[in-house]
Amino acid sequence: MKKILISLAIAATLSTPFAFAQEASSEKQAATAVQFRQAVLQLVRSNMGPLGGMAKGQIDFDADLMSKNAMRIEQLALMMDDYFALDTRKFKLETAAADAIWEEMDDFQSKSKAMVDAAANLQKIALAKDEANYRKAIGALGTSCKSCHDKYKND
Repeated sequence: MKKILISLAIAATLSTPFAFAQEASSEKQAATAVQFRQAVLQLVRSNMGPLGGMAKGQIDFDADLMSKNAMRIEQLALMMDDYFALDTRKFKLETAAADAIWEEMDDFQSKSKAMVDAAANLQKIALAKDEANYRKAIGALGTSCKSCHDKYKND
C-alpha cells in the first residue's frame, strides 16, 4: 500500500504543470536565455508601437495592421513562460528582469496569459473592423503589458 501511495504521489507530481523555474547551470546558458528574452520583448515592443499610435489617433485605423500585430503579440506572449522559465539570477548579467519573476512564477504566468487573452481579443476586434472598440482593446493589451512591467521589470 505504501508503494502504491508513493507511486501515485510521484505520478501526480510529474503530471502537474511546473510553475517553478529551473536554475541556469552555466553563465553561457543564462546569457543565452537573457538574449532570447530580450529579443522576444523587443519584438513585442515593435508590434505595440503602431497599435499605440492608432490608439492615440496618430496613425489611421488599419484593421489589417492591427490584426497582424495582435496575432504576432499573441504568439510572442505564448512564449513568455518558456523564455522566463530559466532562472538566471545567480549570474551577473545585464537584464531588467526582476527577481520576483522566479519568486512568483504563478503570478508571472497569469500575467503572460492575460497578455495572450488581450491580444486575442484585439484580433477579434480588428477582424470585425470594430472602429468603436479598437482603442479600448488596444488599451487592454497595453494594460496587460504594463501590469507585468510594473511588477517584474527593473527600471
